[in-house]
This record gives sequence, C-alpha cells and structure tokens, in this order.
Amino acid sequence: MVVKGLIFDIKHFSINDGPGIRTTVFFKGCPLRCWWCHNPESQARHEEVVIKERSLDGRTYRIEEISGRWVEAQEVISEMEKDGIYYDQSGGGITISGGEPLMQPEFLLELLRLAKERGYHTALDTCGHVPETVLKRVTDHVDLFLYDLKLIDSEDHLKYTGVMNEKVLKNLMLLSEMGKNIVIRVPVIPGITDTQKNITALRDLFLELNGLEQIDLLPYHRIAKSKYQRLKMNYKLEDLQEPPLEKLNELKKVFEGIGMKVTVGG
Repeated sequence: MVVKGLIFDIKHFSINDGPGIRTTVFFKGCPLRCWWCHNPESQARHEEVVIKERSLDGRTYRIEEISGRWVEAQEVISEMEKDGIYYDQSGGGITISGGEPLMQPEFLLELLRLAKERGYHTALDTCGHVPETVLKRVTDHVDLFLYDLKLIDSEDHLKYTGVMNEKVLKNLMLLSEMGKNIVIRVPVIPGITDTQKNITALRDLFLELNGLEQIDLLPYHRIAKSKYQRLKMNYKLEDLQEPPLEKLNELKKVFEGIGMKVTVGG
C-alpha cells in the first residue's frame, strides 16, 4: 500500500535548516500550540482554508486557498532531485520540518529511506514531544537532529506550548546517549524563554549532553501575525516586540562561554 503524507510546503535552496544548500519539506500537524508559532498553518492535522486578500484597481478581493496537500514520498524525492547538484557541491540535503514530522511516522520513514538510498544527507527538525518508540524507529535514517528546545520548567512549558516537557527532555537525553548529531534550536521569546531562570537551566542541560554540535538562537519576529489573521486564529503575542540585538549577543556569549558553537537566526 502506498503511504501518503500531508505537507504544506517545500522550500528549495534553504541555508538555515542544516549544513549546505537544502530542500526543506514542511509536514502538517503538531502536538504543541506555542504562543509564538511562526507557522500556524502547520498545526492542524488536516487541510484547511486560508483567506487571502488581494488588491486590484482600488478594490480588495478575498481569495480562498487550501493549506495542505497529500503527497507520496516519491513525489517529494522527485522534487528534491532537481536540487541534487547543489547538495553535492555544498554538502546539503533534505530537511524535514513542520509541524512535527514524527506525527506521520510511516510517511516520514518512507521519505527518509528514499533519501538515504540516493545518498542524501538527512536532517529532522523535531519538537521532541513524541513517543520514544516512534523516535527510535527513525534514528538510523537521520544524520542530524534539529531539536527544538524552548523551556526547561515543565509548568512554564505547559503554559506556553500546551504540553508538559517530560517527553521532550527524555527524548533529547536518549538521542544524546545514542551519540546522535544534534543541533538545539532555542526560540528567543522576550520575557518567556530568555529569562535568567530558563537560560541558566538550558546552559546546565547543555553541559550534560553528548553529540551537541551547535546552538541556534531563533529570534522572535512578528512576520507570522498576518498568517493568524488569514487562518482566523488568535495571536497571543500581539504587543510583543522583537528581541534587541544586544540581548541576542548576550545570550550568545552565555552559551559560547561553555564551549558551544552558537548562531543567531539558524
């Protein structure tokens, strides 16, 4: 039986989702509801209508578009093969993001298997809030884990993402114990993830991990506000401002101080 997956975008020539030039495939469906989510169209596990407005000759028109489409893994691979020469030259490959790709494990496994058959480098962007058994099924097919880590305090995590973080931390330690290559991605959300308490807890955790290659600090931005409007979703951070460069540099120095390679912006 052919397995299909629900995706909402394929981004070519990505340079912030792993090494080299990459093709990033965005899966639909996520177990978290982060207040700052930059891809709210990734959350639902079904196709949904997006309302867009277009202006022409002084008039505004409302256009309905469908976010999400069902595809076979081979369709995605065929799209990737157009960029194969760039992978070879840059050391790039495929990155699977979302949403949470591990919510569609059978489709994810098939896509990873086909990518590895072609010799492509594979990266998986995950929030880690998945069953351990599901995570273990894909580890042999993933060259690099891009692990989203937001808040160490479980009650804070519940408040701002909708779930506790026990699975997130347990699965991160599992990957570390398995010796997997890991890049941790920390969203910098003013007053939420950049507090002294959270930064200190993150630093202490990083010192315990094996295989940690890099820390990516991902600054909050307000670009996604219009997406929430089009999806008729509530945007909880309406008045939040983007973090100043001084704050980002301060956080960068904290993690560099424990010997980590740190990037700002992915």
